[in-house]
Amino acid sequence: MGEISIERQHLDRLLADSTSTYGAPYQRAFAELAETRRGRPVAEILPLLRRAADNALLGFTDPDLREQAQAISTGEPYVLRVKVA
Repeated sequence: MGEISIERQHLDRLLADSTSTYGAPYQRAFAELAETRRGRPVAEILPLLRRAADNALLGFTDPDLREQAQAISTGEPYVLRVKVA
């Protein structure tokens, strides 16, 4: 399980929000990768997740991204704990 802290005004960087003009929410990128990359190697998924996190200006750690890539690869659910400041 991962954990991230995010300021309330930047929550749209993490979660897709139809009222926001932010164009690269991480949730959307993660869902697309989960749909299209299941069963693929972690090493293939990891750089795509890193790019999505960088585009969303989120500070996921390398171990968090690796866990997420593993979950996508295996099709297992991934739980992310979000602290909103």
